[in-house]
Amino acid sequence: MDSIPERLARQVAFLVECDRLKEIFRQTLNTQSRRQENDAEHSWALCLFVITLAEHSNTPVDVLRILKMLLIHDLVEIDAGDTFAYDTARMADQHEREARAADRIFGLLPPDQGAEFRGLWDEFEAKQTPESKFATAVDRFQPMLLNCLTEGAAWRRHGVTQHQVVARNAHVAQGSQAMWEFIAAKVNEAVQAGHLAT
Repeated sequence: MDSIPERLARQVAFLVECDRLKEIFRQTLNTQSRRQENDAEHSWALCLFVITLAEHSNTPVDVLRILKMLLIHDLVEIDAGDTFAYDTARMADQHEREARAADRIFGLLPPDQGAEFRGLWDEFEAKQTPESKFATAVDRFQPMLLNCLTEGAAWRRHGVTQHQVVARNAHVAQGSQAMWEFIAAKVNEAVQAGHLAT
């Protein structure tokens, strides 16, 4: 076991590294300023969505486990960068890039915490547990909602179509059928308003 000063030093080094998440920008826009959302804002929003919407999970879930998962799941983007949801070329090696980043970033922590955080990241990636399915549902729901609320800004900028949005995000229903039905209706409204191509 690390000594307390060494353990604390490793934890603080990890937290300092994680501050870099504020500098990783996503394609989605914030609804008010219309500037790009950063990964730290995204992680915060997802956690707020979870504590607000957990009752809509298809199955009962451990909310604290999901919050932990969502707070760490994008830390890998400090090294790997954000991969736009519809960029099929960058998605080809996304998991490999992110797994290397997970090794490095979670490796900054004391071994027991590093293993716990890596396990949560792996669980999120595997999308097999009720918690990871709901976490994934929220992770997809939130940017779709932002796109609907910003007149499809990121979708239009990248020429994304309704078919692509549905194909990429339909598995929201695996975590929450209610959330999928809600956001699918919003996507249809975006199409009708001319904010998303068919």
